[in-house]
Amino acid sequence: MALEQKLTLKLAQRLVMTPSLQQAIKLLQMTRMELQTVVSQELVENPVLEEGDETFEEEEDQEESSETASEEPATSDEEMDHEQSMDDIDLDAYFNDYLESSIGPSVFEAREAPPLENTLTREPDLYDHLLWQLHLTEVEPRLREIAELIIGNLDPDGFLVASLEEIQEMGLQELNGEPYTEEEVGAALELVQSFDPPGIACSDLQESLLRQLDQQGEPDESLTRRVIAEEWDLFLRRQFQIIAREFGVKLAKLEPVVEQIRALELRPGRKFSSERTHYVEPDVHIAKVSGKYVILLNDDGMPKLRISKAYRNMLRKMSHSRGETDARQFIKEKLRSAVWLIKSLDQRQRTIYKVSDSIVRQQRGFFEKGIDYLRPMVLRDVADDIGMHESTVSRVVSNKYMHTPRGLYPMKFFFHSGIDREFGADISSLTVKRKIQQQIQEEDPRRPLSDSELTRVLQREGINIARRTVAKYRDELRIPSSTNRKKIF
Repeated sequence: MALEQKLTLKLAQRLVMTPSLQQAIKLLQMTRMELQTVVSQELVENPVLEEGDETFEEEEDQEESSETASEEPATSDEEMDHEQSMDDIDLDAYFNDYLESSIGPSVFEAREAPPLENTLTREPDLYDHLLWQLHLTEVEPRLREIAELIIGNLDPDGFLVASLEEIQEMGLQELNGEPYTEEEVGAALELVQSFDPPGIACSDLQESLLRQLDQQGEPDESLTRRVIAEEWDLFLRRQFQIIAREFGVKLAKLEPVVEQIRALELRPGRKFSSERTHYVEPDVHIAKVSGKYVILLNDDGMPKLRISKAYRNMLRKMSHSRGETDARQFIKEKLRSAVWLIKSLDQRQRTIYKVSDSIVRQQRGFFEKGIDYLRPMVLRDVADDIGMHESTVSRVVSNKYMHTPRGLYPMKFFFHSGIDREFGADISSLTVKRKIQQQIQEEDPRRPLSDSELTRVLQREGINIARRTVAKYRDELRIPSSTNRKKIF
């Protein structure tokens, strides 16, 4: 059987996303900061776009009329004059002048900006802080070399992740090829542990707490030091009665000891963490006016875009010329890109408004009475309400915030699964977490409620919930277990 190649025609239908639709979807899931960056960049790159408060006219109709006019024969004297006048315009110089004036200030303009060397690219972390102290200390070059290795082997919490034997073997990688001695590594470790913050460069938490007590001048015979050094395992298991019996003291005498240990830093490198505070700006404001909730979209900082009249007139004049010039093609492409951007921004705002309006209508109980009346809701509920796809709603609520009379919340906050109840409608998982938190706040600290007891309390209120679900919600609330919440004093 021989193989044969043939050319066949096949007629089929398939869904293809247009460039304008792709741009609208991309803009829909952007945050306000990202959107401002995109719009500002487009203003620089697209000369047809400009800022202004005028209303946007349908440019596609004008473009079609311009294309139709260009196809008609230019035979009249007036059209010949237009053609001759366009030939006399130096378009390259016109575009260069526009771009030079829109990119930024002139090179001869005086700028009031700090020197580049005074600008920090990032905040100093724990490594930079310790290395700065090491460079201020007068030590031998070999000892400084070992200390830098120790600093480089600290985790973000400030604990030493490499053993002393591994640090000794690192000396073989140096040019001299000699391993570090145990005395040299011990001296370098002692030097690093004397730096700020206290308790740094220790192998475990127990050693770090003892170092912090040394910095505070705690005597060796104190009860606090003896509890950490001798009964650390019992202390972690909160076996305070056994500890009191081992040291021959009353249980009440351990109370100041526990409070002193609790005041120590469990993560010495915490304050030098590289995590930065993220500031958010709401995309939607919800205000109550005359008993009704009004939705206001946040447009602060967003420039008002419009099509340049100069380029519209230029394109209209070019339509009378014969042929398709590069300048006319360039303006048409930039005009089409500007129209897509303006329409996509308008579509984005209208979609956010529809989603916000649906959230306010379906979660009116929350806005009126609080989180206890937050009803369970999923993305499909909003999608069916406004007649859009579920993925579109997901893009709208992604990384966007809503400022309400009850505080600032991410838009995803209002979407939670429901838990069955024996009577009444389903209850939101956030409401269940709120009830668990209230029960723990009102419990007897000497007899804290276990997860099983919390489950029974919720089940008496008609909430069908399992014990493992209660334990999961408690962990999400960062609430310790009943054993760790128990107070013996």
